[in-house]
Amino acid sequence: MTILEIVWNFEPRVIPAWKMPAWYGIMWALGFYLGFIILNRMYKSEKVPDAWMDKTFIYVLIGGVLGARLGHCLFYQPDIYLKDPIQILKIWEGGLASHGGAVGIIIAAWLLARKVTKTNILWVLDRLVVPTTLAGGLIRMGNLFNHEIVGIATGSDYGFKFLRHDIPGSMAMQITGKSYDKLGEAYDLIAHDPRYADWLASVPNRYPAQLYEAICYFIIFGFIFFLYWKTNAAKIQGFLVGFFFVTVFGVRFLVEFIKENQEGLDQGLTGLNMGQYLSIPLVLIGLFLMFRKIKFLRKGKDTEVAG
Repeated sequence: MTILEIVWNFEPRVIPAWKMPAWYGIMWALGFYLGFIILNRMYKSEKVPDAWMDKTFIYVLIGGVLGARLGHCLFYQPDIYLKDPIQILKIWEGGLASHGGAVGIIIAAWLLARKVTKTNILWVLDRLVVPTTLAGGLIRMGNLFNHEIVGIATGSDYGFKFLRHDIPGSMAMQITGKSYDKLGEAYDLIAHDPRYADWLASVPNRYPAQLYEAICYFIIFGFIFFLYWKTNAAKIQGFLVGFFFVTVFGVRFLVEFIKENQEGLDQGLTGLNMGQYLSIPLVLIGLFLMFRKIKFLRKGKDTEVAG
């Protein structure tokens, strides 16, 4: 054991008696809640009608969740869900894809622009991406808490040992003789009891890819928050959403190199994986949106944009 090796034995079940981990869903909900607060403050600063906020929340909540769920089902496990479509409704079993969520939010923004705000879709998206970036970081923390979307093995003394990913619960109970209601104790024994040192040593050190991604998203949120409040970026139609696409999906593209491939379509791909292929067009669109009018970016929120 070295200082750079962390045994990650976080309890993924908020209530240990539950069979399903819940942190991912909780972080999704927290992201929406904080996003609502941030967006409400933004709307108030721009003195838009109060009704816009309520409708924005409803449209984005439905679009984001449905898009993320359908994205996971169609991008990563189409063979399972197309054979038994009713499984798509079982959202409590997990399975939400960020790229699908992005598509769902874009559709929601289009509907908002057309039916509610009567503005260009880019006006809506430029504001939605500010809280969305924070939510993205929180969701990746949920993945970390749930021991999912783990990184590949580092092949060194550095990394996280994701006990609950690499030692299934049934095996942990068999090794320690503990029952399901004592599953947490079983993992604690493997993590700390010298009698199970060989089992602990067999767990590979992995890159904490979820943590890397979360940290990057929180940093991006800081930048995009600054751009909205301290510059005229929100007046340059499409600039903030372009910045979001380039940075968030650029990070996603890079982090995928140290992630384990996910189930479904990832298994049949060589070179890049599904997450990377889906990120490339979004990065390219973002570059176009950012640099077409970047010369008008100025410090000062109220600075007008020429042209």
